[in-house]
Amino acid sequence: MIARDDEEADLLAMLSPREQQILERAARGLTNAEVAVELSVSTHAVKFHLAHIYRKLGAANRTDAATRYVKAMR
Repeated sequence: MIARDDEEADLLAMLSPREQQILERAARGLTNAEVAVELSVSTHAVKFHLAHIYRKLGAANRTDAATRYVKAMR
């Protein structure tokens, strides 16, 4: 993942590689179940990682986190 917006990039850098993978897929619009299948993990693991992503990014929800990801990738 190559982030382009420095401020958003700093936030994304706080995420683990797995959290980055999950956020990228969530930003593409995949459901938790679809993310789980793509990454060969349980849906519980996806939910667990998303909760950590929201907390680390200060995001209110999935849409907020996805928006931050998209901005960082511009």
